[in-house]
Amino acid sequence: MLAPEWFSKTKGAQVPRKCLLILAPLALSACLGPPRLDTGFPDLTGLNIPDTVNGYDEGIDGLIVGDRLMANGEYELALRAYYRAAAEEGLNIDLVTAIGAANLALGRLGQAEDQFRRAIATQPDFVPALNNLGATLIERGEYGEARRILEQAFALDSGSSETIRNNLRLAIALMENQVYPEDEQNRPGLIRRGGGVYTLTAGG
Repeated sequence: MLAPEWFSKTKGAQVPRKCLLILAPLALSACLGPPRLDTGFPDLTGLNIPDTVNGYDEGIDGLIVGDRLMANGEYELALRAYYRAAAEEGLNIDLVTAIGAANLALGRLGQAEDQFRRAIATQPDFVPALNNLGATLIERGEYGEARRILEQAFALDSGSSETIRNNLRLAIALMENQVYPEDEQNRPGLIRRGGGVYTLTAGG
């Protein structure tokens, strides 16, 4: 007969304490689930993202919803729409770039720069991410690197985008102290996939 100290009583049942010590970590592991890969983006699991955002039905692609909201200056709602799309469809280069654009428009320069750099690391010739990274670097006062990045975007785009041309001119002018960066008219422009343009205003 085993000594009493080897047992723990629970509602009439007796379970050896050694077994409890072995089973407890396993139960905890089952509750926590498998380890998550650190993508550098927010964990979207369980995020309370509404099925409709500002009147757009959930059946519409979240990226399209976010783009419409961005065009209307609804940057926070656009960001939520992009997160919803990422939760439903998974992250891709368009979404990473769109999330970066929303963060930049909201004035979250560090987050935006990280996201654009991740997009470019995935696809170095992705013009929207290159332009938007250049815009971010202008906002951060990194005019030399902004010029280099925007020159890449300009070359890849064959000079066809007015937004990229204007951003490149702005970066050069700022390097040469010909304009003042705090002037609202000198703010850089963002572009989205397909060549559409976001209007960048001062973030809150």
